[in-house]
Amino acid sequence: MKITERYKRKTPSFFRKLRNIGIALATTGGVIIAAPISVPTVVITIATYLTVAGTVATAISQAMVYDNDQDQNENIEKN
Repeated sequence: MKITERYKRKTPSFFRKLRNIGIALATTGGVIIAAPISVPTVVITIATYLTVAGTVATAISQAMVYDNDQDQNENIEKN
C-alpha cells in the first residue's frame, strides 16, 4: 500500500483517540520545555520524554488504517 493510499483510508477509532492523546502529550511537553521560567532539571527531563512519547504515538496512530472494507464494516457493526 502506498503512503498516499494509506492516508486516504479511515483510521480506526482506537487509534484516533491514541493520536489525540499523543498530540496532547507532545504539546504539554513542548510547553513545559519552552516555559520562560526556570524549572528543575527533572521537570525538563520528564517534559522531553512526554514530547518524544507523544510524537511517536501520534505518528504511529496516524499511519494505522483498516486493512480492508470488510474489517471496517465488522468494526462498525460491533459499535
